[in-house]
Amino acid sequence: MLIMTLGLALFVLIHLVPTAPELRSGLVQRMGEGAYKGLFSLVALAGFALIVAGYAKGKHIGVWTPPAWGRHATMALMLPVFPLLVMAYLPGRFSARVRHPMITAVKLWALAHLLVRGDLKSLILFGGLLAWAVYDRISLKSRERAGLVTIRSGPARNDVIALVIGLALYLLFVKWGHPYLIGVPIV
Repeated sequence: MLIMTLGLALFVLIHLVPTAPELRSGLVQRMGEGAYKGLFSLVALAGFALIVAGYAKGKHIGVWTPPAWGRHATMALMLPVFPLLVMAYLPGRFSARVRHPMITAVKLWALAHLLVRGDLKSLILFGGLLAWAVYDRISLKSRERAGLVTIRSGPARNDVIALVIGLALYLLFVKWGHPYLIGVPIV
């Protein structure tokens, strides 16, 4: 569990850098935009790899018993996650209303998984990522007001495309992706 926690710390800490505009701009000035983005990606990827490796090897230490309705709530909460992820890269009118579809997707994903996982490593992972996503969303509001973040919009057809692709990805992930990648069958 230590490896997963270290990975989570790396992943969250590097994602906190953009929430501190002075720190980010200072790093970009010293390193250059490309080097900053490269280092950001490298640290985030290393954190993600440690999360995956640590979670897979972590012991199951029960903390609470998830509610019986949690599985159904999780399936419902996960339904918009994949369309929101697509909208983050293919902005439309709906994504502009959501404002930050990637962060919204992370919050829904983390909350959904907290409803079905009652073990310590899951509480640390999903709770930690949910806390980061809530903090990041609050930070994004202030950065929007300061003009540091702009909301992307696009044509309404992008909403339809994102919805179709996102729902197809959801179905594929439920049927094959989750069992293959995560090792836990859903259906």
